[in-house]
Amino acid sequence: MSGLWTPGGGTSGGEPPRPREPDPAEVERAMQEELAVIRNTPAEFVVGNHAIQLFELARIHLTADPPNLARASLAIDAMAAIVEGLAGRLGDDERTLSDGLAQIRLAYVQLKGAAEAKAAGVPPPEGTGS
Repeated sequence: MSGLWTPGGGTSGGEPPRPREPDPAEVERAMQEELAVIRNTPAEFVVGNHAIQLFELARIHLTADPPNLARASLAIDAMAAIVEGLAGRLGDDERTLSDGLAQIRLAYVQLKGAAEAKAAGVPPPEGTGS
């Protein structure tokens, strides 16, 4: 006897079973459950999560080699539009979002300055390892 035993009592081999079509009622029920979760989540939490995703996008572009300053700038400006444009409305995490915006802006300015200095032929400061 060759092959592996399967829960159906047979042996494995041949083609794997084809996936079944999703039941429309199951799909609808799952969608309704997801909508209920979203409805019960405070909007400031969801908006704050979007701001964090923009922070991460900016970080990814700033840590590329070489940094993509244009793309990072767009993500930072979008984050600022949310955090500063909705000041006073972002709930308990607003301070954290504002701090994150300040940190990513500082990183951008430092990297932009370093890129401009390098393009101008200015050596990096001693002790920076660059």
